[in-house]
Amino acid sequence: MSISIYTSVSPKNQLLLKPNQNPLLLGDSVLPKCISFARRKCTTRALLSYTKEAVLKEFHEKKALKIIAGLQNLDKENVASVVTAADKGGATHVDIACDPELVKLAISLTSLPICVSSVDPAAFPAAVEAGALMVEIGNYDSFYEKGLVFSPEQILNLTKETKRLLPSVVLSVTVPHTLSLPDQVKLAEQLEQEGVDIIQTEGGKCSTPSKAGVLGLIEKATPTLAAAYSISRAVNIPVMCSSGLSAVTAPMAITAGAAGVGVGSAINKLNDQVAMIAEVKSIAHSLGLSTKKQNLFEGSNLKL
Repeated sequence: MSISIYTSVSPKNQLLLKPNQNPLLLGDSVLPKCISFARRKCTTRALLSYTKEAVLKEFHEKKALKIIAGLQNLDKENVASVVTAADKGGATHVDIACDPELVKLAISLTSLPICVSSVDPAAFPAAVEAGALMVEIGNYDSFYEKGLVFSPEQILNLTKETKRLLPSVVLSVTVPHTLSLPDQVKLAEQLEQEGVDIIQTEGGKCSTPSKAGVLGLIEKATPTLAAAYSISRAVNIPVMCSSGLSAVTAPMAITAGAAGVGVGSAINKLNDQVAMIAEVKSIAHSLGLSTKKQNLFEGSNLKL
């Protein structure tokens, strides 16, 4: 079994955002071109309260499994494969890039709730209008690769703007692993006060396993498991443990206090859809999820 080895971003190469500095205004040298730079004022119709509760149901039951296609993954073929794998493999949610066309594609393939990820609040309303039921400020890995990190103040500002635009839509926010554990806990508490529905942890990028096999998988998951343990004991909202998880470590996340797990590269980096489905099934089985359980949204006609 091969293990992906990640190293943390060198502090010398990190670009720390100022509290009121939007990362989307830093230019092409720092940010990928696929993120929208639109800055229009948007409003959207509020989701019915029962819809929000339905989206959060598996989190409250500590049985959520979100499969992540990737914040910058605009490859329709790959996204379709990931969504199909999530649907057939027994996941409860699927997370894709914040693009209305991708949302429509995902909805045509699954009845699972669609989450869209971005660091641009202005991009969320169009995706919600297209059918997304959950938004995520997070999945920062691609930014770390460019030496960009997010300060707590920046994340709080992005959160406030998202809540202003979409006050009734389920909001998940990732707490960066670049912060110390005490600072991660502090930020999570502040996000809870701002009305965030879910806190997501990360850490795979800063983990450098020294062993192969099962021991290496456990080593890789250690940072995000530690964050889930610490944050879940400090807040009263669900915590989603994400980044560097596998069928071996997903159950550990729930034991540590997480209400669900998020899995990305273990699925979206595979080249074969059959392998993707098998991996999702393996993780779902490790969490005790049934692939035959009917989804709450199947057959419903939820309109925004």
